[in-house]
Amino acid sequence: MNHAATNNLTIEMPSLNHSYICAQIMRQLLQDDAIQPLPELTLDIENGLTPDISVFKQTKIRPNFFEDILKVKELPILAIEIISASQTIQAMSEKSNILVNSGIKNVWTVEPYGRSIFVINKEGKHVFHEHLVESDGIKVDFTRVFNS
Repeated sequence: MNHAATNNLTIEMPSLNHSYICAQIMRQLLQDDAIQPLPELTLDIENGLTPDISVFKQTKIRPNFFEDILKVKELPILAIEIISASQTIQAMSEKSNILVNSGIKNVWTVEPYGRSIFVINKEGKHVFHEHLVESDGIKVDFTRVFNS
């Protein structure tokens, strides 16, 4: 995400492409009643890591409107990151490795300029280009994401 400095604080400023891609991915994920995709949810990993989209099995996560949770201990089955103009592929790859090493089965990193999707899990790393990507039955057709 883009960052702006204000009084020595860094504030993330998502870009249009970043927000648009998140919305297109969420649109497809929300069609599957077996999962619950949640944007910008802070996970209890290290000092708190926040993937762009965390995907849980529908039965594993429930809000409590009387008491909120700032860092969720339940790990998603899939984390999705979208690289913004101010981020490097290397930095996002490092974050993906931390997420996988913390117990998340699959991490997808979407790189919009090359229309590439990096899938990282314990078995290795794979790259797809404008392709239907699937992990554990969770599917996103990236041809629809990039050609919407």
